[in-house]
Amino acid sequence: MMQQAQPLVNLVITTGEPAGVGPEVSMAAAQDFLAEQPNARITLLGDPDLLRVDSEIDPSIFKRLTVDPVPLVAPSALGLLNSSNAPYVLSMLDQAIDACLQGRYDAMVTAPIQKSVINDAGISFTGHTEYLAQHCNTQHVVMMLCAPLAKGFLGIKSPRDLRVALVTTHLPLRDVPAALTYDLILETIQIVDQDLRAKFGISKPKIRVAGLNPHAGEAGYLGTEEMECITPAIESANQQGIDVTGPYPGDTMFDAGALEQVDAFIAMYHDQGLAPFKFVSFGGGVNVTLGLPIIRTSVDHGTALDIAGKGIADSGSMLDALRLAYTLALNTRKLN
Repeated sequence: MMQQAQPLVNLVITTGEPAGVGPEVSMAAAQDFLAEQPNARITLLGDPDLLRVDSEIDPSIFKRLTVDPVPLVAPSALGLLNSSNAPYVLSMLDQAIDACLQGRYDAMVTAPIQKSVINDAGISFTGHTEYLAQHCNTQHVVMMLCAPLAKGFLGIKSPRDLRVALVTTHLPLRDVPAALTYDLILETIQIVDQDLRAKFGISKPKIRVAGLNPHAGEAGYLGTEEMECITPAIESANQQGIDVTGPYPGDTMFDAGALEQVDAFIAMYHDQGLAPFKFVSFGGGVNVTLGLPIIRTSVDHGTALDIAGKGIADSGSMLDALRLAYTLALNTRKLN
């Protein structure tokens, strides 16, 4: 009996800030990914003048690569920001999110945007993660960064994925302690556990949680957040059957032994988690938003205005973001 062909995985890319490297890394990575993965189709959203398909492209790739035109609001010059194009950037996001919610795409991948441009246009905007949550009518989502660690890194015996999730995201450091609550931390742990199972296909995830203060509060002498909300949230998660431990001091949570055993680390604030992550990922990380009704991954770098259009932008992070989106989409299909 002939095996029935599986339907193609449909991915959509929002190509980001038009003055940055987003359009070029999106097009380059899309072609590279389709060359290595015949079971996928990619649609790029953006102005066609920014997304020209190479005339020499392999026909088998060309038929699975589409540019869905979204016109610029104002002319765009490489490296020069123009707040008039803020609606253009948001329109791409809106179209991708709506299409994913409708099931037209299996996952969306986002190129970098310039937050200042959107805010300069008079539109309050703190980041992709928060915007996605609002548009999907989801009260709590979690930002998680993922990167592969090679065998031998810090002595690990086999390749391993490093995953770092955040309880708070784009907040001034002075606002973090007040933002931390028992409910927020417990919900973060629950979302990480749930999506590691449902999207990453990990049947029994192991999770580590950081404290907030030096030495995880030193029994209250260096801060009380650990005793007041972090430890109680971890204990409640344990009672729900989640394999989570902590709170660990931020400076020792990422020890080499843990890298081989832990499926996700949860940090209390942005730099606590992302400083060590970016130090070891060498720019090869992927951002994934957990807790959404759709799959969203993103590059782990900015708009790189200084090198836009010079032919030197590295599309590796976008390629990795496409690979992860594809894997998550396949896992979701299997589990559903």
